[in-house]
Amino acid sequence: MNTIPTSILELISVYISKEISENEFSFLKEWIDESPENKKAFSDYLLFYKKTRQVVFATTTEKDKAWSSIVSQLETPLHNQEIEQKETKVRSLKATTLFLKFAAIVLVLLSISYFYFDKEVSVLKPTFENSIASEAAITLQLANGDIQVIKEDGTTEVVDANGNVVGTQKGNQLVYNNASAKDTLVYNTIKVPYGKRFELRLSDGTNVHLNAGTSLRYPVRFINGQNRQVFLDGEAYFDVTKDAKHPFIVGSSDMDVKVLGTKFNVTSYKEDAKTYTVLVEGSVAASNNITENDEVILKPGNRAFFENKNLKTEPVDVRKYIAWVSGQLMFIDDSFGVITNKLERKYNVDIVNNYDELNNIMITATFKEENIEQVLKTFQTYKSFNYTIKNKVITITKPKNM
Repeated sequence: MNTIPTSILELISVYISKEISENEFSFLKEWIDESPENKKAFSDYLLFYKKTRQVVFATTTEKDKAWSSIVSQLETPLHNQEIEQKETKVRSLKATTLFLKFAAIVLVLLSISYFYFDKEVSVLKPTFENSIASEAAITLQLANGDIQVIKEDGTTEVVDANGNVVGTQKGNQLVYNNASAKDTLVYNTIKVPYGKRFELRLSDGTNVHLNAGTSLRYPVRFINGQNRQVFLDGEAYFDVTKDAKHPFIVGSSDMDVKVLGTKFNVTSYKEDAKTYTVLVEGSVAASNNITENDEVILKPGNRAFFENKNLKTEPVDVRKYIAWVSGQLMFIDDSFGVITNKLERKYNVDIVNNYDELNNIMITATFKEENIEQVLKTFQTYKSFNYTIKNKVITITKPKNM
């Protein structure tokens, strides 16, 4: 694998800080498209920054040392062999400015990470095929791999490989038609970024509400005689059309939920490493994809969750699990650590908490129209803390007088 030129490293930093120009973006895209090795190197660098996102630098000297350390750690796993050739053309960098940019990269990556990593940690097409603007847009990946940007204030048609209109989008909803099923499954994938929600009506009439940071892979048309199965990464509320002959299955990385017709919520964000299902109405069977012969039947008002890799059930207040469908955030005795993940997704921000004592407080509150600062000020009534907001990065610190 070729070493990444310093000029490309600078472009990556500008790209992630969302300050990249059209010419710089074209140059970066051209380099990434040159080889699979370049794409992997780009992905590996982003992944490393994501894992080190809570690094905070106090002085320029610390930034210089930190960056030297990062380069050293990154180059070892990327090459795994002696570098035979060194770049002969290296663009000089303005050290202080560049290190400040890289410090910012470390802090903002969580809010954008989903757009860079799929199941195999690969660079997603929306980023490079539809321009930088698509990062904050809802995108639809068609069966042929093409990416279509969904404009929430517009309308569009979804067309299959034969030119047939299979779905229509208007505003915040995409509806697939109930045309006769074919003998092969054809999948679309919709991705909802942080800060947005979306509604989908599948070809069988099932309504799906998609929360921020969610991806759903689903058939354009279901096939007669086969289960109706979709694949979820994120959070979704399902109102399933009853069909006794064709069970509806929601698949995730570690749990499958099987129903005939019911209303339920599934939460399965990869970054949270925690999957659970809450039943609102009807009956569902939740099965364990990790441990064989582990299945639980849920009753309305119950939640299925993992404990020591086994499925358990418990009664819960359903309201807090489905409040997001109507645009609300409802917390009932939830820890601050859990709350920050939900805030990041709803407000499209990255929260860096440098005050660990906050994670121990329990919060009960409901928000709907409030902005992120109003929410934070409410939390300050539970326990005092300081915070700053810059470029969608919220940094929380302990009060100086404590």
